[in-house]
Amino acid sequence: MGVDQQWLLAICMMIGAALYSSVGHGGASAYLALMALFGVPPATMKPTALVLNLIAAGLGSVRYLRAGQFRWRTLRPFLLGAMPFALLGGWLKLPGETYKLLVGLVLLLSAARLLWPRDIRALRETGDPPVWLGLLLGCVIGLLSGLTGTGGGIFLSPLLLFFAWSAPKPTSGVASVFILCNSIAGLLGNLALVQQLPPNLPLYAGAVLAGAALGTTLGIRLRAPVILKFLGLVLAVAGTKLLGLY
Repeated sequence: MGVDQQWLLAICMMIGAALYSSVGHGGASAYLALMALFGVPPATMKPTALVLNLIAAGLGSVRYLRAGQFRWRTLRPFLLGAMPFALLGGWLKLPGETYKLLVGLVLLLSAARLLWPRDIRALRETGDPPVWLGLLLGCVIGLLSGLTGTGGGIFLSPLLLFFAWSAPKPTSGVASVFILCNSIAGLLGNLALVQQLPPNLPLYAGAVLAGAALGTTLGIRLRAPVILKFLGLVLAVAGTKLLGLY
């Protein structure tokens, strides 16, 4: 890849980080799609996406926590279930295309629901998730995040909102911390992947950091209904990526 292409990829990653971090996500699915588009070797893509996720989610976690947009009781069961399975998913080799089809369809359906002009109950009232159900769902999300090289926020956020377990703004903070921990677990699950990181990683890291700074600023200031629309757009992008539609 030439120098011009590297800079163009970095700019695209910055835009992706801004969009994703505005709803508390790390942007791994966007980074994976962009790297595939620019011809980055597959062995390099997964660890690079996880490291960039760490940067975006790390900044997001700090900023959303400081803004009071976080609730530990909401995160705890999902995180406890997810982290060991994210380790397992990072160790396992990526399976066939079936799960990509299923997950992609789920994300697109979630995006359609968020973008549809109907009331979302989480805007009016919320309640804590049952601990046993949070643990179970966390295991599934953790495995998927480890397998795909993502932090799992694209799976967690819709669940929190559709079941009214969190209001939109705290959902961003919960997702950021969840993604940060899962990305660490995914990398620890296969440390050998770190050897595949590209030499121009600092360029991509700087671009993602700048994008995340902008995106988290928007996420803290935007009204809740606007955040839902942003999240719907993020899920639509992630779903079409998994389905191979671009």
